[in-house]
Amino acid sequence: MYTDSHCHLTCDELYDQLDEVLANMHSLSSCMIMCTNETEFQRALLIKKQDPRFKVAFGFFPGDAKEVSHQDLEQLEMNLKEGLIDVLGEIGLDYYWDDSFKEIQKELFIKQIELANRYKVPISIHMREATNDCLSILKQYAKTKIIFHCFSGSLETMKECLKMNSLISFAGVITFKNAKHAPECVKACPIDRILSETDSPYLTPVPYRGKRNQPAYVEFVEKKIAELKESDLESVCRQIEQNFLSLFE
Repeated sequence: MYTDSHCHLTCDELYDQLDEVLANMHSLSSCMIMCTNETEFQRALLIKKQDPRFKVAFGFFPGDAKEVSHQDLEQLEMNLKEGLIDVLGEIGLDYYWDDSFKEIQKELFIKQIELANRYKVPISIHMREATNDCLSILKQYAKTKIIFHCFSGSLETMKECLKMNSLISFAGVITFKNAKHAPECVKACPIDRILSETDSPYLTPVPYRGKRNQPAYVEFVEKKIAELKESDLESVCRQIEQNFLSLFE
C-alpha cells in the first residue's frame, strides 16, 4: 500500500537490524534503497534479488566529492552498463556543511548527470543551501526524469522544479510542527508529481520523532500528505505508487 521512494536500508545503522526492519515493512508495496558506496550497493542488490518490491539507487553524495576517484566513477558506469542501477542518486550539491569545495561538487554532479543521460536512468537530487547552482546545472545538463529528494524548499523553488521533468518527494519533515514551507508545498504540488519517502534512518516522522527512522514509518508521511491534500488515504497511496513506478517505464 505505501511507497518509500528513498531509504538508506543498507547503511550500517539499519543493516545491523535488517531482519526486523524488513519484517516491519509488510504494508509497503514499493521501496527504493539509496546507496552511497559499493558495500551498500552490493547489499541492496541481494535484497532486490529476493523481493520484487525493491528498486536500487546508487550515486556519490556531494559531501564525499573530494574522495570520489576516477576508478569509483568507472565502477559506477560499469554498474549502469550492466543494468544494475534503477536510479542514479542521491547526487547534487550541499553547501550547508562545507562550501569550500563547490567546484569539485559541481564537477562530480555534472559527470554523474551525464552518466544518467548515457544510460537513460532517472536521477535523485540532494539540494541543500545550493538551490541556484543545482537548478542551473540540472537545466543545462539533465535529460532524464528527476526526483527532488526530501524537498524542503520554498513554494517558488518547487514551481521551478516542477517545470523540469521532475517528481517532488516529501519526507517526515512535513509532519513536524516547525516545518516552514513543506505543508504549503504539499498542498500546491499536483498529486501526480508527489512521492513519499522516509530517508531512513534519518528524519523520523511524528509520532516517532526522536527515534531511529525505518521504511515502515512512511505510513505517517503519506497520511500527512492525504490530510494536507484533503483526500482519502487509499487514493493518495495508489497515486504515489503509480508516480514511483512511472520512473521505470
